[in-house]
This record gives sequence, structure tokens and C-alpha cells, in this order.
Amino acid sequence: MQAQPASPEELLASLAEAAQELLFPSESDHPLEPFRSRGDASSPDALLAAEGLAAETPVEVTTAGDFFAPVIEPPEDAGEAALAEAGRYRRLAELLERHLTDLRVYRVGRVAIDVYVLGRHPSGAWLGLKTKVVET
Repeated sequence: MQAQPASPEELLASLAEAAQELLFPSESDHPLEPFRSRGDASSPDALLAAEGLAAETPVEVTTAGDFFAPVIEPPEDAGEAALAEAGRYRRLAELLERHLTDLRVYRVGRVAIDVYVLGRHPSGAWLGLKTKVVET
């Protein structure tokens, strides 16, 4: 097992490297980018306040497992490229799970949805990944 990163910055750098060139699929594919919340992200209300978003903004909470499931399990007839990409997503999810506690996914907004995959670093910072999914 890999040692705990010494700092949030080191973990963010590891996440950036692991997510490089991965696009999260939706109606419009978007990259997964390292993200550090400006404040507490322990609840939907806390995340909205930390990110300066309106309190009435719709937020759906789900698990990292549910979020990553579609990209971690390729179809049985998937080719080598799809299998390799699924492995990269699996490693990315494992990196988050290994180094963060209270891991959760916030889907913020409707149609063009900002997705925050966040957990608590031992330093107390909330960090992880951010992407966008489009669902019409």
C-alpha cells in the first residue's frame, strides 16, 4: 500500500496524473480535474456555501461507487482500449478511496451538472475531482 501523501498538493498532483486525458462520458464528455474546495464540503449546503453558489441550487448526493460504476465496468465485448481506460478509472477511484475519508459525490445543478467527487484529506481539506456531465 502506498504511503499517505504528505500534503493535499501532493494528492492533487497524483489525481491530475491519474486523470490525465480521461474524459467522463455523458452527452458531452468532460475531463476530470483535481479540485480543492474553498471550505467545508461535508454537506450539500456546506459545499454550496463554500463554492459561492445559491442556496437553492439543486444538489444530488451519491457515492463514488455509483459515480464510477459505468466507467469501471466495460461491456463484455469491449476492446483493449476500453479495458485499459476502465483500468485507469479503477485506479483513479482507488486513489481517492485510499487517501480520503467521507468520500461522496455531489451533482450540482440540472442539465449541465457540475460533479464534485470529494473527500476529507487528513489535513482537514476537502479535495478530489471535479467534472461536468450533460443530461437532457
